[in-house]
Amino acid sequence: MKILVIIPAFNEEQNLPGLFHKLQRIQELLQFDIVVVNDKSSDGTSAVSRRFQGITIDLPVNLGIGGAVQTGYKYAAANGYDIAIQVDGDGQHNPEYIVRMVEMIRSGQADMVIGSRFLEGQGFQSTFLRRIGIKYFSAVIRLMTRMTVTDPTSGFRACSKEIIQLFAMRYPQDYPEPESLILMKRFSYKVKEIPVLMNERRNGTSSINLWKSVYYMVKVTAAIMIDSLRKQAI
Repeated sequence: MKILVIIPAFNEEQNLPGLFHKLQRIQELLQFDIVVVNDKSSDGTSAVSRRFQGITIDLPVNLGIGGAVQTGYKYAAANGYDIAIQVDGDGQHNPEYIVRMVEMIRSGQADMVIGSRFLEGQGFQSTFLRRIGIKYFSAVIRLMTRMTVTDPTSGFRACSKEIIQLFAMRYPQDYPEPESLILMKRFSYKVKEIPVLMNERRNGTSSINLWKSVYYMVKVTAAIMIDSLRKQAI
């Protein structure tokens, strides 16, 4: 099976080398390609990716996380990949879990596998305000879909070929992880979580501040409510 790791990256020059080193160790156990979607970074993100021989897509404008991730899925769909794994470029995700994620997709246990930091409550648990937002989105998704996801904002995900095709055509933009779960429910895909340990960002700063968090909570809540009422049509 053709496997692709998608890394959306915006100004992650300092974090990418460590992530590539970890991914290279996993490649001893599992063969996969790596694509870095450089979201119009102003630093050396693109140069670092090329130095480590990652497939590099340099976006001409900043699309934000949703556009960058969807670009990765479009690349995966166009090149016939069977499984795609999202890994954030900030180094918070541990690639050691990729092998298990891929096996769950391969065996048919799930169509999407999410790495959750909350199933066992170990490792970096995010900031207090972000944890509030995560619990809030988890409650909204459970209310609207009866689907329980403990870490709905996690960007550490593995997807099957069918979901690659779906996300290549349609993917939420601003704060896509919670909203994309509504698509999974609408098309009756199987979503599973596995416990993972996450790391605190070492370099750079997150693009999400307090005011953006409030804006996204309102926007994504409305999007989830509207999306949950739509018919099964792309």
